[in-house]
Amino acid sequence: MKAVVKRIIRDEHGKAMVLALILLVVGGLILTPLLGLMSTGLLAGQVYEKKMDELYAADAGVEDAIWKIDHQVEELPGPPCGGGDPEYWCYSIADVNGKSVEVTITYVNNLTYQVESIATGNGSLTEVEAYVTRTIITADYSGIGDNVITSPCDYTLQGPSQVNPPEGEEHGPVGNYTGDWPTPEVLSDVYWEDVEDEIPYNFDFLDVKDYAAGFGPLYRDGTLAIKNTGTAGLTVTLNGTIYITGKTLIGMTDQNFTLNLNGQTIFVEDDTGAAPEDDLCNPLENQYALKIGGKCTLTGMGCIIAVGGIEFKPNLDCSPTDHIFVLSVRGVTHMQPNGDFYGTLAGLAEVYIQNGTASWVDPSGAGINFPYVAGIGSLCSIATWEVNQQ
Repeated sequence: MKAVVKRIIRDEHGKAMVLALILLVVGGLILTPLLGLMSTGLLAGQVYEKKMDELYAADAGVEDAIWKIDHQVEELPGPPCGGGDPEYWCYSIADVNGKSVEVTITYVNNLTYQVESIATGNGSLTEVEAYVTRTIITADYSGIGDNVITSPCDYTLQGPSQVNPPEGEEHGPVGNYTGDWPTPEVLSDVYWEDVEDEIPYNFDFLDVKDYAAGFGPLYRDGTLAIKNTGTAGLTVTLNGTIYITGKTLIGMTDQNFTLNLNGQTIFVEDDTGAAPEDDLCNPLENQYALKIGGKCTLTGMGCIIAVGGIEFKPNLDCSPTDHIFVLSVRGVTHMQPNGDFYGTLAGLAEVYIQNGTASWVDPSGAGINFPYVAGIGSLCSIATWEVNQQ
């Protein structure tokens, strides 16, 4: 038995080497193409990564164009391509994922734009072409003028006050109004367009005796007092929008004068007396952004608007066709006039009438400068999106 075992052991000498040689040959056959495949994969990955960077860069150009269309549609980046056709705009974005991006915006129609974004780098390019549609979001403020008094919160009639139509009737006073209500930003945008090209008025008072031909459009960045230091009884006419950023006093001192609104708007951006955002029905008491006093007599139709509170105590020399729209956007409209008022009194927190008469007249066709329907924003969406890589 021992002899048999020794013979078996002796017969296995060199078998391990044969197996090792076989594995070495097979490994050599597999390793070379495997390394080649890995090398090709690494190169392909670099190409894909480069193309992906270009795609992302080109897509970023489209997104940037959409933002500009949505927020700066009236002032697209420019100048127009080649300084020619204003329906084309070109601009560049440097170093997006290490790529240079060229963007072209083509105006198709009022609500559609074609965007071409080309990202280039290292001898290749990726182009994304998209059609973008723009939807205008509007608000309808016409309901505010449908009543003699309008307030989302409340109104108060005190003393021998009279409103026509009376409470409970069509076009009568309305509290807890639930229709669209303008924001300070919307009205600021609307009236800024009327005065943006004007040289700012650099004084804190305006003397009507110096404006026999009237005044406006006018932009005052700061407080303003409008008064008459000349002969009593002068008449001055508004010839455009009056935009004032600070507290405003009209006819509070000096001599009497008549202010013909002439279909124009006085807009005061100051928010003194405005209700806080979290308690819109509780404004600051006895604080006003705009005060109109008894030294001023109002005539004609027009708009008187302030972001903050309004103290409205002028003399009134108006006919039933002289529709006046008075609006405190975020505060109280406090009315105590001398004379009959025709139009609408509106205030977010409250409308307060003391010893006055207010009658509603239909504002349609009056021609006053108020955005009864206004754009409050826009929404852009991609209608088509196509990629071309070279």
